[in-house]
Amino acid sequence: MKSLQFDYSIPRYVFSKVVGKWKPSLYWHPRLSCLRLREVEEPKLPTSDWVKVDVTYGGICGSDINLIFLNDSPATSPYASFPFTIGHEIVGKVSEIGSNVSHLKKGDRVVIDPILSCMSRGFSTPCKACERGEYSLCSHMTEGDVSPGLLIGACKDTGGSWGPSLVAHKTQILPLPDEVDDLNGVLIEPFSCALHAVLKNRPKPQDRILVIGAGVIGISVIAAIRALNISCHITALVKHPFQGELAHTFGADEVIYLTRNGTYIDETANTLNAKVLKPIYGAPVIEGGADIVYECVGKKQSINDALRFTQSGGKVVLLGLASIIDGIDWTAVWLNELEVKGSFAYSTGEFEGKTMRTLEIAIELIRQKKVDLSPMISHRFPLEKYEEAINTATNKSRGSVMKVVFEH
Repeated sequence: MKSLQFDYSIPRYVFSKVVGKWKPSLYWHPRLSCLRLREVEEPKLPTSDWVKVDVTYGGICGSDINLIFLNDSPATSPYASFPFTIGHEIVGKVSEIGSNVSHLKKGDRVVIDPILSCMSRGFSTPCKACERGEYSLCSHMTEGDVSPGLLIGACKDTGGSWGPSLVAHKTQILPLPDEVDDLNGVLIEPFSCALHAVLKNRPKPQDRILVIGAGVIGISVIAAIRALNISCHITALVKHPFQGELAHTFGADEVIYLTRNGTYIDETANTLNAKVLKPIYGAPVIEGGADIVYECVGKKQSINDALRFTQSGGKVVLLGLASIIDGIDWTAVWLNELEVKGSFAYSTGEFEGKTMRTLEIAIELIRQKKVDLSPMISHRFPLEKYEEAINTATNKSRGSVMKVVFEH
């Protein structure tokens, strides 16, 4: 079968890193980059507790683009095994079942929680994080029944959704009810990243919230807050008009457009009932601001904005894919005693009096018609057109690009 893999090679890595700055398409060149469309064997079930899934849709995530552009920190490399088939946003159908799996049958429509934690790796005694239900913080992501990998889509043994089939442990498989179609299904994983951040850092009804960034994660933060019936005031700081329209559609009260001349600073401060102060030199200082800022971009400007637009004693939640970034002014953290929280993937949360996996909560919210994620899917491509798909995903302003998926 043909799959799109990331195959680390020093010569290709160095070439792409140096030359790609002038011609970005070289980051996904079929012969010169670390990205390779190739014939591979179908992944095999590692143990009788595993299941094979034929992929219907596989999403292109911001983290996948970060990987292709070689922006990942080297600190993440021990948590991957090469070559791996990319893709952790998955909806598909069960095609093979291990002998120890009794709750699934062939043909079941499913989504997958891709985190490869203790249960997936065959540990009978879970680590402290998994015991708490915080599977994304597992201590055993380099050990056990499969090779190192934070998740499916970064492990050479499992396959990924940028290929026609993959394998997952039975505990990772979540059946889809009839009310949840496949287009919603492929967005359950990214929506769960946002839902996890909201559940762990839940706004109060009277709070003023700022969401910086209106890609899939930023829009999903807004959608998650409204799906949970939280009536706080939401301001979205966005880049493109189509993103602003989606932000309004999913529940933002105010939309402010990022401007190169910096006028968005006064507008955002005014919306948050904050003051703009002028230092002797440098960027404006904000006094007051949002109770919680969800930062969903991971760039120098967006992180600096998140810190300065948070009021004293407030909270900054970092969802954006930050790597090694210079030029962050941390003065506001000290001066305003801010709480800065990271948010990675998903785990478990409380919903309707029960503790559930975040992806299960997402499925239930869609089933109950609290949210419809499908309007975020803007483009679909066959895997063979991956160059066009990636070029589309990295040029959002050309044609109102939100979510790009591979259709198998």
